[in-house]
Amino acid sequence: MPGYQVILDACVLVNAALRDTLLRIAEPPRLYLPRWSEEIMAETKRTLETRLGVTQEQTAHLVGELRKHFEDAWVEGYESLIPIMANHPKDRHVLAAAVRCGAQTIVTLNLKDFPEAALSPWDVVAQSPDEFLVHQYHLAPEVVALKLHEQSARHGGLERLLSIHNKIAPEFVALIRERSV
Repeated sequence: MPGYQVILDACVLVNAALRDTLLRIAEPPRLYLPRWSEEIMAETKRTLETRLGVTQEQTAHLVGELRKHFEDAWVEGYESLIPIMANHPKDRHVLAAAVRCGAQTIVTLNLKDFPEAALSPWDVVAQSPDEFLVHQYHLAPEVVALKLHEQSARHGGLERLLSIHNKIAPEFVALIRERSV
């Protein structure tokens, strides 16, 4: 599935545990190729710094790590497409980046900003993180479960990680709990 490209919107990159899960699934064996733009990353950094109190040094470290580990994720040359996008004006840059790189999916918490009528001409769909993670699980349950268990070792155990994810991804959490029984 490495050809399956997915734009990760800033709103899903802000949540550290969710970002970690999404990016672990994008590491070898890669289930998808994560994509974002400088504008998405700037929005992520701004939100982390102004709303969550993350320091500029910490956000600079995060971006440096993303560049190091996901050097092929950065989308460029999409700006000329922004004016022709028909979704919510504040998120047109996200759809333009998706169109530019050929992404099939945008993972976002702002589904209302990506109506089907604006996406369908470009063969792009918007999914919540919950829906996306459920799909990833069904494609490769062993891989997703293994990566979650690896991540959970850094988050105080699987149950604690699942409790963190439950607010944003309840269906995914239910699938994992069902499998773990």
